[in-house]
Amino acid sequence: MPLGDHLRELRKRIILAAIGILLGAVGGWFLYLPVLDLLKQPVTELQAEGVNTSLNFSGVASSFDMALRVAAFLGVLVSSPWWIYQLWAFLSPGLKKNERRWAIGVIAAGVPLFTGGVFMAWIALPNTFLLLTQFIPPGDEISAFIDVPTYLKFVMQFLLIFGIAFLLPLILVVLNFLGMVKGITWLKGWRWAVIVIFVLAALATPTADAVTFIMMALPIIALYFLAVGICMLNDRRRAKRAAKEDAELDAALADGRSTSGSSSDTEE
Repeated sequence: MPLGDHLRELRKRIILAAIGILLGAVGGWFLYLPVLDLLKQPVTELQAEGVNTSLNFSGVASSFDMALRVAAFLGVLVSSPWWIYQLWAFLSPGLKKNERRWAIGVIAAGVPLFTGGVFMAWIALPNTFLLLTQFIPPGDEISAFIDVPTYLKFVMQFLLIFGIAFLLPLILVVLNFLGMVKGITWLKGWRWAVIVIFVLAALATPTADAVTFIMMALPIIALYFLAVGICMLNDRRRAKRAAKEDAELDAALADGRSTSGSSSDTEE
């Protein structure tokens, strides 16, 4: 396909993706209040336990600005199947059959892993807020006024960090399937991997409590060993296939030599 056709196709896909995101943002505008009620549940639970805290907007226009941000975020999230399809429709014609199969497999594995990480973060969120607010002195004289934009930014970052962290084992499997790293290499370095996972979890979590980073680290460690198992099975399958190909090649060479020898005897 000529370069001009590629550019026109790219423009078409970008426009279609943008329309989908815009329509998703319009729907997200009407979902703003239900989503806000859902995201403020950790604070509501703290209030039910007697913690003197509340969510507040710091300015007159901050509530409108936050509604726009949440609507845009929901637009990207809700329309993700549509714009991912547009990206796939642009890239897939240039991919080989096995490359398409690879891409579909990575997406099929990545979506549930990311969703699982977000779900784990949602479970850890109430305990995180409880630990962070336990130093508020009791009584009505002192209260924690939490800025809503700051709070929602914290929650979204918290969810995204967990979701992305759960994708790390998938990267190990991809590197193995590409032939760059063997499974036994990942297995031999499991002690260092555990240490690195704990350190990165402690650095990545926006809170300083041990419970949160442990809740991130332990599932990732479990997924790490699952990924190592998949890598080793793939290495074993690859070794068997290589041995079979070598045996077939040796048999073909042996047949060639025997045929050549028979021809020489016939000529004599």
